[in-house]
Amino acid sequence: MDIFLTNTRTRKKERFVPLDPSNVRMYVCGPTVYDRAHLGNARPVLVFDVLYRLLRHVYGPDHVTYVRNFTDVDDRINETALKRRQAGAEGSLEALIAQRSDETIGWYHADMDALGALRPTHEPRATAYIGEMVAMIADLIDRGHAYEAEGHVLFAVESYAEYGRLSGRSVDDMIAGARVEVAPFKRNPMDFVLWKPSDDDLPGWDSPWGRGRPGWHIECSAMAHELLGDAFDIHGGGNDLMFPHHENEIAQSKCAGHGFAQVWMHNEMLQVEGKKMSKSLGNFFTVRDLLDRGVPGEVIRFVMLSTHYRKPMDWTEKKRGEAEAELRRWRRFVKVAEGDPSSSPAAPVVDALCDDLNTAGAITALRELFKSSDPYTFKQSANLLGLLSDNLGGWFDGKASASAEELIEYALAMRSEAKAAKDFERADAFRSLLVRAGVVVKDTPTGPEWELGPNFDQKLLEDSL
Repeated sequence: MDIFLTNTRTRKKERFVPLDPSNVRMYVCGPTVYDRAHLGNARPVLVFDVLYRLLRHVYGPDHVTYVRNFTDVDDRINETALKRRQAGAEGSLEALIAQRSDETIGWYHADMDALGALRPTHEPRATAYIGEMVAMIADLIDRGHAYEAEGHVLFAVESYAEYGRLSGRSVDDMIAGARVEVAPFKRNPMDFVLWKPSDDDLPGWDSPWGRGRPGWHIECSAMAHELLGDAFDIHGGGNDLMFPHHENEIAQSKCAGHGFAQVWMHNEMLQVEGKKMSKSLGNFFTVRDLLDRGVPGEVIRFVMLSTHYRKPMDWTEKKRGEAEAELRRWRRFVKVAEGDPSSSPAAPVVDALCDDLNTAGAITALRELFKSSDPYTFKQSANLLGLLSDNLGGWFDGKASASAEELIEYALAMRSEAKAAKDFERADAFRSLLVRAGVVVKDTPTGPEWELGPNFDQKLLEDSL
């Protein structure tokens, strides 16, 4: 069974060939643990959770190693701890930083568990790998790729000829378009920090360059090398990390003599109601905000996976309502599903995921299966996307409780999807169903409009959908 993935570095969709099929290895950049995960943070978690599930399905659960780190040494964590101390919290700054990190990791686990994400094989904390980072930095200095200046150690970007290949930009372009820290001790404006000094009020570790702490980029390189070896298969994250974080990871790892990642994957960003998520726009919210408002984690997961990972994902209330209505129908269908636990998910779902992790295509395949398959096969197929699992079903009461609006919007969405696929027979069937159920539909240039007729029959819709 072949998997094809789009490799950011080559800009091509390629057949995935693992370095060692008995140990397929993947690294995904995890959170900086200073606050709750917002909705955009959840997208790479869910994207690479599905890839993890697919790899386990193809190569076997015991032959896949997945690493996702926690960045627990960072200036934002320090600032949060300082604010706590200024507000009267007791304990040393070091203790307050550790407390904040532990608290935030607990929140992160709870929120991602609620979305049905599997825990990775390893979840290393950066603070547990300081020795490996110091050793890697010293090696880069010895190889002529880094230099010490005023208590800092910086990577010399000009020493790596391929710098910029991942993001497809020249060093000059990156200087012009990026915010770079201006410091008199830098040889080149693009040189980035591997180690920086810490004063007595900040966390720090002893090193050949004095007491200090690591830069962000070296953390992932050191942890990936320690846990996955000299070279590994897949490195993933959001496309906001492509530059500078991933570009810098490649430079320092390659210059340290490591093979590093073979395939680079990046998911696109998330919007809310068509706009960039922003506190100033009032459309910024965390995963916990949604969960506390009563939005089931499974619904959040479904909406996220309904868009291909390389396309911008737009979270809307309409999509949320449609997803909940559809999941209710699916859960009613599989409520008494029984069968052989060793049976496999249906081929159309697997094939869609093997085609560059096409979760949207896999959900379309599930809709077809819903009409024709037995409940157990359907549930097994949905499980490959992390849907319809027993641990995510707590929100479902088993009742046909979808509102009239949810049912109608779902039917209209399915009609639009069929029209886009030029399946006009199926599109006409959805319109005909709405008419039979007493829904008056009018097509307009801005989309369909509807109203309930005097003989609206909600039960007919529920039974037919």
